Amino acid sequence: MKVLSKDQVESYNNDGYLIVENVLNGDDVKELGLVTDTFVEKSRNISEHNENFDLESDHTYENPKLRRIKKPEKQHPVYEKTLKDSRILDVVEDLIGPNIRTLGGKLNMKAPGGGAQVEWHTDWAFYPHTNDDILEVGVPLDDMEIENGCLMAIPGSQKWEAISHHENGVFVGAVSEDAFDMEDAVPFILKAGSISVHHVRALHGSAPNMSDRPRRLLLLGYLASDAFPIASQGVASSPSDWEEWNSKILRGEPTDRPRLEKVPIVFPQPKPENAGSIFEIQERLKRSHYEK
Repeated sequence: MKVLSKDQVESYNNDGYLIVENVLNGDDVKELGLVTDTFVEKSRNISEHNENFDLESDHTYENPKLRRIKKPEKQHPVYEKTLKDSRILDVVEDLIGPNIRTLGGKLNMKAPGGGAQVEWHTDWAFYPHTNDDILEVGVPLDDMEIENGCLMAIPGSQKWEAISHHENGVFVGAVSEDAFDMEDAVPFILKAGSISVHHVRALHGSAPNMSDRPRRLLLLGYLASDAFPIASQGVASSPSDWEEWNSKILRGEPTDRPRLEKVPIVFPQPKPENAGSIFEIQERLKRSHYEK
C-alpha cells in the first residue's frame, strides 16, 4: 500500500466507495475554483450545449448556469495536472494496481437553488469493460453536503448483478425506482480537498442543490490498463488508435492482453436519439427519482 490502510481497502471492497480526507490542499482547491470561474464566464456567450459545455435549462447570459465542463483536462492545464496528480494516483494504485489508464474527466456543477440532480445509475452501464477494475474519483471544489446535492451511493451495490438502465427498450442511463431502496443510500459528506472514490458498478446518484451554495465536483475516471472496452457511451475510448490509446496510460505499462473476467453486463443500446451527456440521456426517464 502506498497511502491507504488495509482497513480502507477492505472498506472500499465491501462498500464500493471510500472517502479519503485531505488529499489536496487549500491552494489546489482555490486554483481549481478560480479556473472553473473563468469557464462559467465563458459560458455566458453560448445558449446551447456544445462539445465543451452542458447547460442548465434556465441558463442565460445574465445568470450563467453551467451544468458540466466536458473533458476539462483537455481544456485547461490545471485540470490535467489534477488528473495526473500523484497524491490521487497513489490512492488509485492502492485500489486497482500499478498499471493505470485514464478515462478522462468531467466537472459537474450544481448552481444554488435547484442545480440539476443526477438520477440513480452505475457508470458500468455506460461503459462495460472486460473487467471492472475501474473507478471514479470525485474532487469537490466546494464542501459537499446533503443540502447542496452531494453524491450518494448504495453500499455493496457493486456486487449486484447488472441492473438495466433501459425504459421501454431504450437506454435512459438510469435505473427504475423499484431496483433499489433509496433509504439505504449513504451520502458522501466531503470537505473541499478530500476526495471520494466509487467503484464503476456502485449504484449512485445525487439530488438537486436546494441550498444557497454551489456544488462543483470534478470527476476523474481511472481503470486498470488491462481493462478494455466492450461498449462505450461517449466516455470510454477505443484501442483502434493504438498510439492514442496508450497515451492514456498514467502509470505502469501498456498491454495488448485484455484481462477477461466474468462480469455482468446489460448492453447500453439502443441509445435515445440525439443523446449527449448523462443529463440529456436521463431526461428521457419518465419519472425522476427525486419527484415528490
